[in-house]
Amino acid sequence: MSLSFCSATELLTRLQAGEISSVEVTSECLRQIDAHDATIHAFVHVARDAALAQAAEIDRRRKSGEAMGPLAGLPVALKDNLCTRDAPTTCGSRMFERFCPPYDATVVTRLHEADAVLIGKTNMDEFAMGSSTETSCWGPTRNPWDPRCVPGGSSGGAAAAVAAGMTPLAVGSDTGGSIRQPASFCGVTGLKPTYGRVSRYGLVALASSMDQVGPIGRSVADVALLLNVLAGHDPSESTSIDAPITDFTDSIRRPLDGLTIGIVREHYDGCLDGDDPSSEGLDAEIEAAVREAVRVYQTLGARVREISLPHSRYAVAAFCILASGEAFANLARCDGIHYGRRADEAAVLADWNAQSRALEARHDQQALDHLEPPLSRLYRASRSEAFGAEVKRRILLGTQVLSEDCYEAYYVKAQRLRRLVRDDFDAAFGEVDVVVGPVAPTAAYPLGRRLHDPLLMYRGDRYTVGSNLAGLAAISVPCGVTAAGLPIGLHLQCPPMQDERLLRAAQMFQQATDWHTRRPPSPGKKL
Repeated sequence: MSLSFCSATELLTRLQAGEISSVEVTSECLRQIDAHDATIHAFVHVARDAALAQAAEIDRRRKSGEAMGPLAGLPVALKDNLCTRDAPTTCGSRMFERFCPPYDATVVTRLHEADAVLIGKTNMDEFAMGSSTETSCWGPTRNPWDPRCVPGGSSGGAAAAVAAGMTPLAVGSDTGGSIRQPASFCGVTGLKPTYGRVSRYGLVALASSMDQVGPIGRSVADVALLLNVLAGHDPSESTSIDAPITDFTDSIRRPLDGLTIGIVREHYDGCLDGDDPSSEGLDAEIEAAVREAVRVYQTLGARVREISLPHSRYAVAAFCILASGEAFANLARCDGIHYGRRADEAAVLADWNAQSRALEARHDQQALDHLEPPLSRLYRASRSEAFGAEVKRRILLGTQVLSEDCYEAYYVKAQRLRRLVRDDFDAAFGEVDVVVGPVAPTAAYPLGRRLHDPLLMYRGDRYTVGSNLAGLAAISVPCGVTAAGLPIGLHLQCPPMQDERLLRAAQMFQQATDWHTRRPPSPGKKL
């Protein structure tokens, strides 16, 4: 197998044995980027020279017998909402198109300390607001399995880069499914750790109470390897959990005895769709693949129990309200004055002067008194031209739900629903060890199909948003392909701080199946 499609764990073993060099691995990833990224568009910044120099230095240190970090020589890609002081951090937005942070995110610092080779920044939905990686100001990312389809989002660039052999590992962020859904669509493994398990310091926030940084790789072993480096307490981050970190790569080798998995009744009876007859239901191929995965668990000795999450039908609505409110608050600083792209001040002032003179000439004092001041116009112009449609939509919704008239009726009610969603999970985990189900109602869909139907786009996250509302650990692992040859993901969820159990349960499935070893036939060929 080409180096570009070897797993991270295999590459690391060969690097440590001296069979291959970091320069060879990094060069192979760069060749794959050169060959396919013009079509896939997984990257918005490739750190070619820096990555090769870093790889060469790691090879030199290894030959000299120096102690090496746990990821020494492995290329890792970063989602473009993680601050990097030596590379742009644009968040897929014109607002940040020229932003170079003065510091590294904590996870970036930890990757440097682990001697990973940081190969570049990956494309994403603008400010992580989207489920298809189509809202990026740099253009959409395409699915390596079929470039006519979306890769999922918002970490679509990271998942596509791993699937296309451009990097063995990537770091994404997940607010409502943004690691797990693209991992499902691209046929890779993606983990959303327990909220607080990985530092958010240096992650440009979407919804601070739900955002979580996590790993993407080709297998459970790969994401466990990366999680060992990413996880851990960070005193710089107020929500970081101060708890011991397990060696996840060691623990996944031990299968779980007496595993009880929960099958959610509402996943299959349409309850998650609410009362909207136009809502897209669970695709038959997805349901069949998930049920077959459950059968595999049964052959491994797992018990299966049906459970209910009665408030899950309201999870998307609660998520949209809460996430929009938090996004509104987090993006208030992006006004062109404090942060972000600024509109042409001279043009704004000239327009104001022209209107002012015209009103004075007409002696219209009332209109003059209500004329919008130049500074307010500059704010409006900067945000209007720098934000895309989806970001504007969520800011407007957030403005509304946090307003005095709507706060109690919407935002507070959504917080109460969030508590009920968490209570449902708590009750379920009193009966089962792991909840198993679909990641998304469909496999990857054609580019443009849902871009102008935001409600349909939001409903596509109905199986994943509950994990973020409740702060759970959750993972997507490949479990099949559709008749059209597109990957299908299996969703596993565990209680908070049970990341080890989650990874062990996922590893059991991957040891019994080979779906995670499948590769796209040839990235970009179907376009």
